Amino acid sequence: MRITVLGGCGAWPSAGLACSGFLVEHEGFRLVVDLGYAALPRLLEHTAPHGVDAVLISHGHPDHCADLNPLLRARALDDDPPPALPVFAPPRALDAVLALDRPGMLDASYLLHEFTPGARFEIGPFEAATRLLPHWVPNAGIRLTAGGQHLAYTGDTGPCPDITDLARDADVLIAEATYAEEVPEHSAQYLSSARQAGQYAAQAQVGRLLLTHLWPGSDPHASVDAARRAYEGGITVADSGLVIDLHRDIQVHRHAEQDR
Repeated sequence: MRITVLGGCGAWPSAGLACSGFLVEHEGFRLVVDLGYAALPRLLEHTAPHGVDAVLISHGHPDHCADLNPLLRARALDDDPPPALPVFAPPRALDAVLALDRPGMLDASYLLHEFTPGARFEIGPFEAATRLLPHWVPNAGIRLTAGGQHLAYTGDTGPCPDITDLARDADVLIAEATYAEEVPEHSAQYLSSARQAGQYAAQAQVGRLLLTHLWPGSDPHASVDAARRAYEGGITVADSGLVIDLHRDIQVHRHAEQDR
């Protein structure tokens, strides 16, 4: 399993960066998990629009799914359109994004599979197990398994013991960490901190922790430091271009810098 970070900004993309998006590959199958603002240009650095085999969306906030629209446009408007793209999402999560174009324009470009968080299903070579995690809208925590390797992803979530179960013994936990230490009271039920992410990683005994959805302009070093107080394993911030290749014993390769 190979994971490429397309973006890891929360809410909106900082200059030159992108919101949540991850390209997950196994045995030549390309699955995109979330596709937020500005994630598509990053995706196109790795594959053409017709090279995507499926998309899995955790929830319907635009910083996690807005760039599904231009991906579908690129496929629908191609001179030789590829087959319909399987798209998996919680019920009605994509209503707004799929309604951006004139009626019928994108219909042949995707095949929507709505699932209730808690469901299990297959996507190509991946086994997907989901959990309903607390957020302002229905959010699916996701666990992907392929080739004996496990990736857990929280989407956006407030505190929940199910996160530990979702991530149990995973090779990588991609955890929302909007704030470093404390989540403001108005969002404490629906968002998480890097400190909490470190606690979940330690409890679940994961192989590596990847912090994502940091608030734009926040200090990533502070987030890593907060998580490290609870978790002694490898901690990395989800910067665009980061690649984690589980076939190489969780070696991390960066385009421009080493692990923080």
